[in-house]
Amino acid sequence: MSTPDTDKIFTGSIPKLYETYLVPLIFEPYAMDVANRLASRSPARVLEIAAGTGVVTRHLASVLPESVSIIATDLNQPMLDMASAIGTRRPVEWRQADAMHLLFQDGTFDAVLCQFGVMFFPEKSRAFSEARRVLRPGGVFIFSVWDRIDENEFADGVTTALESLFPGDPPRFLARIPHGYYDRPTIKRDLANGGFMRAPHISTVAARSRATSPQVPAVAYCQGTPLRNEIEARDASRLGEATDIATEALARRFGPGPVDGKIQAHIVTIES
Repeated sequence: MSTPDTDKIFTGSIPKLYETYLVPLIFEPYAMDVANRLASRSPARVLEIAAGTGVVTRHLASVLPESVSIIATDLNQPMLDMASAIGTRRPVEWRQADAMHLLFQDGTFDAVLCQFGVMFFPEKSRAFSEARRVLRPGGVFIFSVWDRIDENEFADGVTTALESLFPGDPPRFLARIPHGYYDRPTIKRDLANGGFMRAPHISTVAARSRATSPQVPAVAYCQGTPLRNEIEARDASRLGEATDIATEALARRFGPGPVDGKIQAHIVTIES
């Protein structure tokens, strides 16, 4: 009961819930890492793809000199509206853009950066080709993807818990999309098919995901991601029940108080 379109929809209350719950839970631990990787290369012009509500953009604006141009894009305008409302310490350009059809000239950027957005691209090689096209020769493409779901404990716990609510057709968004693009040979193949000639450097980085209670990751995943669209497509009246079931499952596994779970991702760096 899911479609490629609903997998990519971040509208309604999702952007606010995403920023409030999901960003500090799983995105913040990696945002400074990728920003620092890029800063060490001293780029002059940077394009961020799938910027979401701007967690990486804010770090880029903090670590890169003001002379560095930053254009932050996302497919979903409501996410960019949230990012713009939060703001950055110095000006960046926010622009709606589809990673499959980047409306920029060839060789425009020194660096293209994408944190946890590649998994949503319907044709990975085509999106990689677009990233390569807008990079200058010798430019760098840095992106991150989540590792398999069983290496990411809260996401795994929520997905398993929802099987009891919809046993005939369990929502599998988290396993299918965010945690569905982790295979290193596949990533390397898609980059090569996208026209990148050099071998990528892929580092696997584990971190900790912490929250004040099990309800926080339950709300984050059930209501702050397109998993919500899958739940509501099955029965819109059961979103609260789904969140409660996820909360209870996480409490059984991690305890009723502050929770601490493993997260793990691959950081991919490749030069054009």
